[in-house]
Amino acid sequence: MQPSLAIALSLLVPAAGALLIAGAGRWPNLREAITGATALALLACVLALLPAVAGGARPALRLFTLLPGLDLAFKVEPLGMLFALIASSLWIVNSLYSVGYMRGNDEAHQTRFYVCFALALASTIGIAFAGNLFTLFIFYEMLTLITYPLVTHHGTPEARRGGRVYLGVLMGTSIVLLLPALVWIWSVAGTTDFTAGGILAGKLGHGALAGLLALTMFGIGKAALMPMHRWLPAAMVAPTPVSALLHAVAVVKAGVFSVVKVIVYIFGVDNLAGSGIAGAADWLVVAAGFTILAASVVALAADNLKRRLAYSTVSQLSYVVMAAALLAPWSVVGAALHIAAHAVGKITLFFAAGAIYTAAHKTEVSQLHGIGRHMPWTMGAFALAALSMIGLPPAVGFVSKWYMLSGAMAAQHTLAVVVIVVSTLLNAGYFLPIVYRAFFVAPPIEAGHAHGEAPWPMVVALCATALATVALFFWPDVPLALARQMLAP
Repeated sequence: MQPSLAIALSLLVPAAGALLIAGAGRWPNLREAITGATALALLACVLALLPAVAGGARPALRLFTLLPGLDLAFKVEPLGMLFALIASSLWIVNSLYSVGYMRGNDEAHQTRFYVCFALALASTIGIAFAGNLFTLFIFYEMLTLITYPLVTHHGTPEARRGGRVYLGVLMGTSIVLLLPALVWIWSVAGTTDFTAGGILAGKLGHGALAGLLALTMFGIGKAALMPMHRWLPAAMVAPTPVSALLHAVAVVKAGVFSVVKVIVYIFGVDNLAGSGIAGAADWLVVAAGFTILAASVVALAADNLKRRLAYSTVSQLSYVVMAAALLAPWSVVGAALHIAAHAVGKITLFFAAGAIYTAAHKTEVSQLHGIGRHMPWTMGAFALAALSMIGLPPAVGFVSKWYMLSGAMAAQHTLAVVVIVVSTLLNAGYFLPIVYRAFFVAPPIEAGHAHGEAPWPMVVALCATALATVALFFWPDVPLALARQMLAP
């Protein structure tokens, strides 16, 4: 398959799948079969690009020029390849999980759910393969709008309130902050193309560069850097498969992916590091470090399981931001790898939370005494994913944290080292008690855990993603190679 054709199909396949899903709404089995087939077809299109990118090629597709230097164009580089592989792979297991969850909970508007999911993946691939910041911005906005009906899926007053916060924060940050940053970049560089080494070298002084970086980082609200994080816990009113989409497959990954891509390909790692005595990105290390620790403390106190996982996501995302802002080669590689590590780990945790709700109707951590004795597969998978989030072997989160910590030490950044160590202890503080409670505390007589596991599609999906956290620990070659290649000239 020609690379340009593979790019086009990667964008068109999920969009076409959405149309077919809408047409098959009266026949649930057909609708869900189309969803699965579309997810598999998307992965095949993305995989068709991997050999070329791994070999050093940068497949491209340019559609049209809006203004000089503003093109709707796509270019597949290593970081985008990694993000596309994550999103397309996890859509397959999320689709399987969704069948069990949506049917097991007798959810309404299931056809709309699957249609919006497919369109969200089309937008995600657009972000992954964007050849410039202008194209990324367009698909970034599309992803926000398309996922809004998923956040408000239940239609309750609480869901609508959560949806308003979700839309308000994400659209507000992108229009008020990111769009002016895009225009500023275009005006000083004459382009917004993602270019190895960046496009701003010698264009701005230290203060202007730091200011532009601040506009961009806070404008990428999906990265949930405090105080732009409130949309994420507000969106937990959505069904669990949507939470998994928001936290693992598309939305937050689009945020931290955009952060890393902008730092590497717009600002340039060497440009930021050499822009002044302190470096234009040092403030970002502090902001991300504060977010990591503050969100971890909130997660530690949260009894609602999804709320605990939501603030864990806020914290974990800022690991990526902080590692990228350190500007050390190892830390930037760790940032890219942590996008993959967090994706497979966090989707497992949300899958487990949804399985617990579906089978036992439990939503609070304090209700989980002994639940592992009746749901061993679910809670075993939860335990593996928790190890990854903490950063312990044999889970891939250990590998990404090792690279981030190594980068922080190489950069002699004491604050970053302290943040990583302290936050790892906090991670253990809010994850390990759940595992202990589930397996080693006897349930009260009235707990009513004698229900068994959730529907099999849900259990198969969460076990598959849990195994992926272990598999990537032993075989991280593909994501590591792509992450390293990202920094190659």
